Amino acid sequence: MKKPMIGVLPLYDEHKVSYWMLPGYMKGIEVSGGIPVMLPLTTDSEILWNLAQTMDGFLFTGGHDVNPELYHEETMEVCGTLCKDRDTMESVLFQHVLQMDKPAFGICRGLQLFNVLLGGALYQDLPLQFQPETRSSIIHKQKPPYSQPVHQVKLAEGTRLHQILQTDSLRVNSYHHQGIKELAKPLVAAATAEDGLIEAVVMPNQRFMMAVQWHPEFMYQEDEPSFKLFTAFVKACQGEG
Repeated sequence: MKKPMIGVLPLYDEHKVSYWMLPGYMKGIEVSGGIPVMLPLTTDSEILWNLAQTMDGFLFTGGHDVNPELYHEETMEVCGTLCKDRDTMESVLFQHVLQMDKPAFGICRGLQLFNVLLGGALYQDLPLQFQPETRSSIIHKQKPPYSQPVHQVKLAEGTRLHQILQTDSLRVNSYHHQGIKELAKPLVAAATAEDGLIEAVVMPNQRFMMAVQWHPEFMYQEDEPSFKLFTAFVKACQGEG
């Protein structure tokens, strides 16, 4: 069977003015049977339309904070570095993906982006806005090694994520300072941390629209659930499942 071509959204280093990529995003797809292709960082509408038509699926990667303007908030000082070109590119591409019902998997920023583009909102900084309110002591931004799990998440029964992982809970790694404040109406919370923060979402009426707040790209080699996530995504891109 022909291997699916999967577009991987590029990371951008504004200090070196360069595109870059974490190996785990690419290798996670490759070992799961797909062909990962790092996309150019572009806001050209014609290129984005062609990419949407050409690729069998898309991995929306981590990285920069999502611009609060996209969820109608002023940018706070605690908000991290923004990348206008990424926001524009991913916003346009995401709409094409929705319309074409192409499989999409979001990781970290990817989860936050899906939520914002579908009408939800974010905590711009968990330590300032979320953790004092909930008195949470859960580590959401761990120190290396990032391949080690640091907290538990509970999976929602009946969701695509629960069906894939076949477990009610699992331990995950965590490296983020933002998170979902208001869940977009088209999405369903598929996993939550013990402090109530949403850690995974699915969009039920799409062929495969799923995102997680944790980082399976750092864990897929040793952690079976992380490998299963990549495998399920690649199979969806291949037209299975």
